[in-house]
Amino acid sequence: MTAKDSRSPGLAALASLVADETRAACLLALLDGRAWTAGELARRAGVAPSTLSEHLGKLVAGGLLTEERQGRHRYVRLADARVAQLVEDLAAQVPAGSGVRPRTLREASAGSAMARGRTCYDHLAGRLGIAVTDALTERGLLRQDTGFALTDAGVEWFGRQGITLDRKGRRPLARACLDWTERRPHLAGVAGAALCRHALDTGWCARIGTERAVRVTPSGRRALWESLGIEAGALG
Repeated sequence: MTAKDSRSPGLAALASLVADETRAACLLALLDGRAWTAGELARRAGVAPSTLSEHLGKLVAGGLLTEERQGRHRYVRLADARVAQLVEDLAAQVPAGSGVRPRTLREASAGSAMARGRTCYDHLAGRLGIAVTDALTERGLLRQDTGFALTDAGVEWFGRQGITLDRKGRRPLARACLDWTERRPHLAGVAGAALCRHALDTGWCARIGTERAVRVTPSGRRALWESLGIEAGALG
């Protein structure tokens, strides 16, 4: 008899954490990379705060979330970039059109905004993320033929933009992240996070409300055209 893989119990436990609609809703909301209060997540998931608290306890105990308390408020966020990658990769496997259809014009508009551009934990996603990734690739700044990798010219390009690449940690410099709306990979990793942070800090992009959706500003459209040749039409 073949011995059972010792990782089987752990994998089953991890899968059970995600295999709940309320907990899945929390994980997807937290892909914006920010800390949320339990009350905010309860409203997003459509459950009572007491119910949500039990779910958050399981996610924290399972290592998917971290928490901190400020006064009477409890804040939670995704534990790290690896958890964000796991959630985004799983979401990308959901068949297109299998979700709940928008019930109102507001929900439909929010969905369209998310598809145009959003943050995926700490990097850009949606049509915006794909447009940037394609432009970097077409200009020889990013390679995709043997997995995502910045070229020497790509590293220099980031430097010219004033974007610092922190290569001290274990996180890869460039990584492919499968986009769940476009069904194509966009840039993640250290470079993806640095570019997203730069876009928000310089005003190239602005967040839309409290959602993950972002819009490209007029100055951002000019900057993306001048630095990467991305036409406005490609940004949705």
